[in-house]
Amino acid sequence: MESYRTADNEDEMKLWSDSFKDGAAIPGEFAFCVPDAANHVAMSANRNPHLAWQDVPPATRSLALIVHDPDVPSRGDDVNQEGRSVPADLPRVDFFHWTLIDLPPSLTQIAAGSFADGITPRGKSGPEIADAPVDGRPRHGINDYTGWFAQDKDMAGSYFGYDGPCPPWNDAIAHRYVFTLYALDIPRVPVEGDFTGAQVREAIAGHVLAEAALTGWYSLNPAVKV
Repeated sequence: MESYRTADNEDEMKLWSDSFKDGAAIPGEFAFCVPDAANHVAMSANRNPHLAWQDVPPATRSLALIVHDPDVPSRGDDVNQEGRSVPADLPRVDFFHWTLIDLPPSLTQIAAGSFADGITPRGKSGPEIADAPVDGRPRHGINDYTGWFAQDKDMAGSYFGYDGPCPPWNDAIAHRYVFTLYALDIPRVPVEGDFTGAQVREAIAGHVLAEAALTGWYSLNPAVKV
């Protein structure tokens, strides 16, 4: 797939993907779930997409990546309920899908499927990344499937790293998935333990030299056009 860059200014940090174009649909192989005619949804390949960047500021000491969905329903009353729909005008909240920190500033891309390739019941391990596919000692935060599956006896656990889109199959709107890369003036983000995307956002405030974002869209509702 053709690369897409998020900025035309040669002095700005740029982020793009060979897995999907900015503003376009995310392919199902990079999602947690895909549509299924019989059961509404089925488990998918759950691979992290390819990401690449350039024009990182010279003073950068580490990179951080946060992927979030800002369109998650603020109430779950109608979510995935037969004969009901999640209304488009319902207030929405953030759902974090991937928090990856302490990446070396020399890194220029992440290969598709290098950090996530398949669904791991009860979640992948972390925050340290065994056999990390990049140099340095990057760390993963927990994503919000940790809370989503908390009451599921077969799936409950700490979900570190990337787990892809799986919006409600009856949502009236498509969801955005925002991939944001941050160039930081610190070598290590000051968070410990099972940290979250929200905690990393707070910890890097005042340390961001540059940032670039890429947005993909996804829906499991056959009535919603992406």
